[in-house]
Amino acid sequence: MTLLRNLGALLLMAAWVVAAHVGSAGWGNADFNTAVAVLPVVAALFMALWRVPPWAARVAGVLVVLGLLAWLWPQLRSNVPLLYYLQHLGIHVALGVYFGKSLLGPGEALITRMARRIFSHELSARKVCYTRNVTLAWTLFFFANALVSTVLFVFAPPAIWSVHANLLTGPLIGLMFLIEHVWRVCVLPPHERPGLADIVRAYRRESAERSVRVTTPPPA
Repeated sequence: MTLLRNLGALLLMAAWVVAAHVGSAGWGNADFNTAVAVLPVVAALFMALWRVPPWAARVAGVLVVLGLLAWLWPQLRSNVPLLYYLQHLGIHVALGVYFGKSLLGPGEALITRMARRIFSHELSARKVCYTRNVTLAWTLFFFANALVSTVLFVFAPPAIWSVHANLLTGPLIGLMFLIEHVWRVCVLPPHERPGLADIVRAYRRESAERSVRVTTPPPA
């Protein structure tokens, strides 16, 4: 079942990438492209509304979102590339801020905290330095990719921007992971190197706990 689920997720992701590229390039049916572009935003809003306690407020929120969507639909379908650009920019800036803000102040860097979740023993000074530098590298990557996306969106044809944003972003992230792996092998001894599965699990735990901290109301 796990293999089928992962395969299904991979196929769904591939279909999304193709649909995003087609819509960003201005090809195909405008209404379908618009629907695909706004689907993540609408889904995120609905999930946020689902956490609102009174059911009447949930229903009212859903109706407001659907009403705004219907009202803005003519403008949205005329600016499909802009919708995808704002999503791409927003995700990269949010991730850049998420990684980068952990480098500020007295607290530990994000990947340092994740490393402490993987290793039960105390981290060496070498490991702390490495994880802080990796956090910085990912911060720079996200902001640099956002900058490249903006330059291409402003100055290049939509199809060229879409190749970068929709087709190359995934491989670029994979390349970053590969560079990080090679860097890790070069600077850390074997007992201080986590596996990829350990890194993914640590990131998921960090994200889940952050979500709980954000959504849990403070005590009265």
